[in-house]
Amino acid sequence: MVRVKRGKAAGRKKRKKITAAKGFRGGLRTQNRRRNQALTKAKVHATKGRRQKKRDMRRLWIARISAAAKMLGSSYSKLIFILKQNKIDLNRKSLAEMAANHFEDFKKLFEGLKA
Repeated sequence: MVRVKRGKAAGRKKRKKITAAKGFRGGLRTQNRRRNQALTKAKVHATKGRRQKKRDMRRLWIARISAAAKMLGSSYSKLIFILKQNKIDLNRKSLAEMAANHFEDFKKLFEGLKA
């Protein structure tokens, strides 16, 4: 078999990891094995963070809808129940946007459901 020299390819691969580890402190940036471990762990945490962000946003939307519903004399669960009964498919993101920034429209929607 022919011998393959990987000088440039290996160098590029290493340079990519060095760039990714920019901002790490001490040996986590300079030592190869520790750098690789730190990068692997960082990727794991980044994945967890993206999942967590989705949960946090949903909780925020529910809190905003709940606060707006309480201002109108109802509760979050009753509002969602009435929406489902009337077959209105508004997701929580758009309801929260309406409750926070367009309260008059939210109020109209709410009063239209009650009747």
